[in-house]
Amino acid sequence: MFTKNVKVDLRDYKGRTPLSWAAGEGHKAVVELLLVNKVKADSRDNNGQTPLSWAAEEGSEAVVKLLLQNNVEADSRDNNGRTPLSWAAGSGRKSEAVVKLLLQNNVEADSRDNNGRTPLSWAAAAWKSEAVVKLLLQNNVEADSRYNNGWAPLSWAAEKGSEAIVKLLLQNNVEADSRDNNGRTPLSWAAATWRGKAVVKLLESCSLPMDN
Repeated sequence: MFTKNVKVDLRDYKGRTPLSWAAGEGHKAVVELLLVNKVKADSRDNNGQTPLSWAAEEGSEAVVKLLLQNNVEADSRDNNGRTPLSWAAGSGRKSEAVVKLLLQNNVEADSRDNNGRTPLSWAAAAWKSEAVVKLLLQNNVEADSRYNNGWAPLSWAAEKGSEAIVKLLLQNNVEADSRDNNGRTPLSWAAATWRGKAVVKLLESCSLPMDN
């Protein structure tokens, strides 16, 4: 327990509380201690992010579970419209368990942020996030959702050279030759990256024209 003189919910210049920092570092024991002392579990920093959002980005399943048990808002949105699921999905492989946990808590799997990006879009651009992409697709998200600049998840995966994710998306009948607002296709993006050789071969097997 803290002494009476300690302000356990004091905010720093970013608007973050001790709980926000502990959650973002995945420190379960500290989070438990702060929650016992009745801190505000759903506090928002200057960007609108909650402790749950920070824990989700960190990929801390234990902290996310603890916060959900304290009835925080599972689908909270920050100032950019991103939810905890969006942050977890964008963290890739390390957040697979968190993505699964949030989906089990009935969050909106296909939520769009202020730029039109969905959790699937963020996951498609993340490193080694095939398992997260698969989880989202199993929850019937829109596989061909478009970001405000016209990029589909396939474009993000192609630009990153993520062969496994490109395969997953193609298996879900996405538009393989979709064009973004600049007229570029996933094949064009894959061809521009040094990691894209396998993806180029995969997309070329679909008999797609290479536009740039």
